[in-house]
Amino acid sequence: MADPIITFAQSSFDRAAHLREDPGGIARLFSDTETRVLPVWRGKPLMTTDGPLSLAWLDSRADILREAQEDPVFLGVEDGRAHFAIDISAWEDPDAERDALANFVDRSTNSHPSLAPEQKFVDLRSAMGDLDGADAGNAAAAKGILEWHRTHPRCARCGEPTGMVKGGWQRRCPACGAAHFPRTDPVVIMLITHGNDVLLGRSPGWPEGMYSLLAGFMEPGETIEAAVRREVMEEASVPVGDVGYLASQPWPFPSSLMIGCKGEALSRDITLDPGELEDAMWVSRERCMSALSGEDPELLPARTGAIARSLLEMWMGGGI
Repeated sequence: MADPIITFAQSSFDRAAHLREDPGGIARLFSDTETRVLPVWRGKPLMTTDGPLSLAWLDSRADILREAQEDPVFLGVEDGRAHFAIDISAWEDPDAERDALANFVDRSTNSHPSLAPEQKFVDLRSAMGDLDGADAGNAAAAKGILEWHRTHPRCARCGEPTGMVKGGWQRRCPACGAAHFPRTDPVVIMLITHGNDVLLGRSPGWPEGMYSLLAGFMEPGETIEAAVRREVMEEASVPVGDVGYLASQPWPFPSSLMIGCKGEALSRDITLDPGELEDAMWVSRERCMSALSGEDPELLPARTGAIARSLLEMWMGGGI
């Protein structure tokens, strides 16, 4: 089976972790005129919108970078150039659509007065199907690490404020000396089949008609296989037999690793946990194909860019 093309899994950077050990070297890299920096505003990376959507990398002396309240994060090196990400969320956009920021998918864009008209902050969830593989993977790395810094400003041991070290890939507490590392939460997402059908569900709050594969967070002391069986049983009361690994996807909403698996259902009977799912149903391969073609009036397919969509396409094509 050929490896599927997974959005967010194709970052083009050499992370060059050895460079993180030299704070002076990181500072010199940032000040280099060849260095490129990606500003991120409230989780939205800066993109160029006049043509194919792409990340907008700036010179490290760009005026907008003065909005940052913390140091930049060193993402890595590509073609001899260092690349950084920096959080400018302290900037207040007077034209921001407040309701849009809270939507399931934020389709609004935000413009900073110092930038060119075509450079806008774009929600990564809305853009993930339009970016090329390298841009999507690089944006996921930038968004994920900056979100971790935003949500972990204090020491989990003593509660004191912490500071960035190692190029932004660690936070250290000056009070007790504790070191804190970026967090990634493992999530299993399951292609559960029974004959010619696949099990799809929808969560409360999703757009009307949208269904996807079942998924859930892994728990401490749990194997991937056990998590698959537990989550499907908890959400739909469907027992699962054999489980196998398919592919994984970084998912920066905010900081997960989606572990794509396949599983064979031992029963078709569904009993919903209403706290987890609004609905679940068995869908034939033919109906899935119709939904992905936009021809099913009641069933919306999983979004382009989501690993659920990739796994369903593999299954429909006979690759699973």
